[in-house]
Amino acid sequence: MSALLGSPSHPLRVAVVGSGPAGFYAVEELLKQEGMKVLVDLFDRLPTPYGLVRGGVAPDHQKIKSVVKQYEKTAGRPGFRFFGNVTFGKDISLDEMLAYYHQILFTTGAESDRRLDIPGEDLPGSYPATIFVWWYNGHPDYRDLQFDFSRVESVAVVGNGNVAVDVTRVLVRSVDELAKTDITEYALTALRRSRIKDVYLLGRRGPAQAAFTNPEIRELTELRGVDLVVRPEELELDEVNREFLAREKDQTHLRNVEILAAQIAKGEGTQPRKIRARFFVSPVAILGKERVEGVRLERNRLVKDAQGNFKAQGIGVYEEISIQMIFRSIGYKGVPLPGIPFDERNGVVPNREGRVIDPATGQQVPRVYVAGWIKRGPSGVIGTNKPDAAATVQAMLEDARQGSLPVALSTGPDDLFTLLAQRGVKYVTFAGWKNIDRVEVDAGKKLGKPREKLTTLAELLAAADAARAA
Repeated sequence: MSALLGSPSHPLRVAVVGSGPAGFYAVEELLKQEGMKVLVDLFDRLPTPYGLVRGGVAPDHQKIKSVVKQYEKTAGRPGFRFFGNVTFGKDISLDEMLAYYHQILFTTGAESDRRLDIPGEDLPGSYPATIFVWWYNGHPDYRDLQFDFSRVESVAVVGNGNVAVDVTRVLVRSVDELAKTDITEYALTALRRSRIKDVYLLGRRGPAQAAFTNPEIRELTELRGVDLVVRPEELELDEVNREFLAREKDQTHLRNVEILAAQIAKGEGTQPRKIRARFFVSPVAILGKERVEGVRLERNRLVKDAQGNFKAQGIGVYEEISIQMIFRSIGYKGVPLPGIPFDERNGVVPNREGRVIDPATGQQVPRVYVAGWIKRGPSGVIGTNKPDAAATVQAMLEDARQGSLPVALSTGPDDLFTLLAQRGVKYVTFAGWKNIDRVEVDAGKKLGKPREKLTTLAELLAAADAARAA
């Protein structure tokens, strides 16, 4: 590294785009470097930080959200600034950012859902799970969606990951219990009108391959007023499934099977609402003329291919289920970033150890990096992003030490304020966010909730402006 770059007179200036867990973990890693002066600006297109912790974690899982206390400590470190309500590619371009920063790190996550690509997928009543999650969590882009549960008795949720389980749980949990969480009031109003009796949780593979965690599936067995119903024949382990379990070192899979098998003796149960966990079934068509009326399923079996991978294979046996709504939760993809290479098939930015790669040349894109889901795909839990972000930061610091970065930039650290002001961008500082936070928490106290979120840009910006004027 140059003797100057990273010194008090020439600090290393880094932009991190995306303020979810990966972004904050990267900021923490950058700012804790000893013997190096680093300045980090964290950007988000929303006025609020924390990404999926705020907008993705289920409202009835408040303990998980406590991780933001750690992020707040990171935000308090010298050299940190937050720029909320700034959209990369719209308010500032890649080339412009490279004039303000020595390095740019993208931690924008995986914001789009994978499609089923089956007939009827675009019928009214068919939705990606993420927009439902964003809706009940108060995301400004989705707060105006309408979900009418007053005419719905049966719902299908396609997928066996934690998001699918979260959606299922929110659909059947007691509204009185949800009212004590930070779920939005408009979502509560819609759920109070719900007539849902059955939610089908559909997995294309078996219970041994399910991606949900033990606590998530166990929670479904403990919901008040709800039975978790399974089919004994779908829990039986044939030779291929036993081989799968024998190969897996993680005991989560076996424990999932055991938790589900314990439900067999309960049969249909006695509660008014049912979660019907189905395995070895794949939707092949969503049925209905003007809106969702049913789903056709093909039954599967687990097979092992020539490469040793365990896959679901249709057996040509079909059944139909009557439903009025369906949510798909079969995986997530990143979205392309303006001016940045993108792997459409895998939904990630092509990279080597976090260094962005131009697939046409195989060469590193200078000074541009990725971490989190946009780097590796949607895998792991919130904490998984910490070592991932740290690995990318180490790559960034290695590049800085090699002296390949420009020491002097054509702009000063405060010139960005002028650029955004000239473009009429109403950016939100971390002080602005803290005022939004106070407003939400105060509103929540009046309702007996942890917070009542502001859900429109106008409300959020007005609260932030109050902090700026103070």
